[in-house]
Amino acid sequence: MNTPRLRSPLTLAATCASALALTMFAASSLHAQATGAGNAAGRNMGGGTCAANPYNCADAPNPLPPATTVWLEEMTWMDVRDALKAGKTTIIIPTGGIEPNGPWLVTGKHNHVLRANCEAIARKLGNALCAPIIKLVPEGAIDPPSGHMTSLGTISVREATFRAVVTDVVHSLKMHGFENIILIGDSGGNQNGQRFVADSVTGLWQGKPVVAHVQEYYDYASAAKFMTQHGIVDGAADGLHDDPIITLNMFIDDPKSVRYDERVKAGKAKINGVSIADRKKATALAKQIVEYRASTTVDAIRKAIANKGTLPAPPRPPRNGN
Repeated sequence: MNTPRLRSPLTLAATCASALALTMFAASSLHAQATGAGNAAGRNMGGGTCAANPYNCADAPNPLPPATTVWLEEMTWMDVRDALKAGKTTIIIPTGGIEPNGPWLVTGKHNHVLRANCEAIARKLGNALCAPIIKLVPEGAIDPPSGHMTSLGTISVREATFRAVVTDVVHSLKMHGFENIILIGDSGGNQNGQRFVADSVTGLWQGKPVVAHVQEYYDYASAAKFMTQHGIVDGAADGLHDDPIITLNMFIDDPKSVRYDERVKAGKAKINGVSIADRKKATALAKQIVEYRASTTVDAIRKAIANKGTLPAPPRPPRNGN
């Protein structure tokens, strides 16, 4: 989705807040480097002290088999430590949203899409993990409401807030030793903020670690074009904030997120003339969508890493309402 930019006086406030956040961020980074605050605990990890329990010691062997998940929030600190040692030094920060999407799709649309896509991207890269999805993003002015904030259920944050949160997440992951930090956003309103953060910290850290905003991920138009050759041809538009590509991308993560069973029962399992009623066919199409989006994003990530995060921004895809 493409939310309108915040206007004066919010524009000025957001700009000032962003500048202040980055100034404070740079100062804290320099302080941490000067004082060794990033490793002040020494051998103490796991939320306790090494003296209290040997499992709190930095070098304690993991008593369990290696984690199979790629999601940071589903791993123990030992899992993360061992994954880093094994070469999983790339981490993807996905940003989604909470917004209205017609009568069939839940407000967490983008987050369901990212659950499917980030996992596929990380596994295809082979050396990557996924950070928790940042679900609260700019969706329009809050008061008076604009953009998606005019619809019930939307949650918006100011642009400056979003940039500050993304900056702090990036900084946290840098301190833990990740060498490549990749930003992907499934919503149009997230792109400028992510690009700003990536460019800012790249200038500050000189490409160590690589921090890159990957615009190529947010290209629904190309995914739709690709799928016209693989079984999805839109008919007349329903005029909803919805389409077959995003519906199926959500479906593969959780059929409940598109109210699948209820729609089939009610005879409403169509979007823009494309039926999703055949569960087997819908699943096959959804897998193709995830594969396409993961493959194109992986290619872009590898290029960004090779260029130390300084890859010029590609042409922006046409607006597509997502």
